[in-house]
Amino acid sequence: MSVASMRSAGVMAAVAILTMGPALAASPAGIWEIEMKDSRYRVELCGPAGTDLCGTLIWLGNGADSPENLPYLNTLLIDHASPTGPGQWEGDLHIYGQSAAGTIAQVSDDQITLTGCAFGIICKSYQLYRYAE
Repeated sequence: MSVASMRSAGVMAAVAILTMGPALAASPAGIWEIEMKDSRYRVELCGPAGTDLCGTLIWLGNGADSPENLPYLNTLLIDHASPTGPGQWEGDLHIYGQSAAGTIAQVSDDQITLTGCAFGIICKSYQLYRYAE
């Protein structure tokens, strides 16, 4: 392939990438179920600008509906997390009475990854999947 052909192919590839634009992901708003299938959350955009992320525990089952956990129904799991990029937020996570700094990433239309870190060193990740009734 000649140098001119390679330049032409390179320019065409760059034009194709620039004109494709970003892929649009589904809104994170909706009902999500944690990977263990024992809790569900209503996730919504919140805050004054409507760009923060909030998530409320709305259902417990499959053994998680114990007397110790029931007081956390209708409380925030994701507490006004601020956007840090497309499909990404940072903020406080509240899990059964424990709080941690967290990151939230919508990795696909139907999957969210929550990562919470206590003391900045002990981290745990959870997967949430869009729940379809």
